[in-house]
Amino acid sequence: MDENKPFDIVHRSLNKNVLIALKDGRFLRGKLIGYDTELNLSLEDAELFSDEIKKKLGVVVIRKNNVLSFTEEDTL
Repeated sequence: MDENKPFDIVHRSLNKNVLIALKDGRFLRGKLIGYDTELNLSLEDAELFSDEIKKKLGVVVIRKNNVLSFTEEDTL
């Protein structure tokens, strides 16, 4: 079984802190609490940041078409 498929990577990251790079250059950090069959992602304790801003958001849903990259924070 190939464990590097997108669904496998996201599923392994459930209930872990992740860092998501957005296509517009900003980043989201938070705990991955869910995803759907389209790979839209749900985070809790989310924080949006870039060079200029840092903002706490709480619970957010990120549409897959806004995601540039996804990684567990433990692997950084």
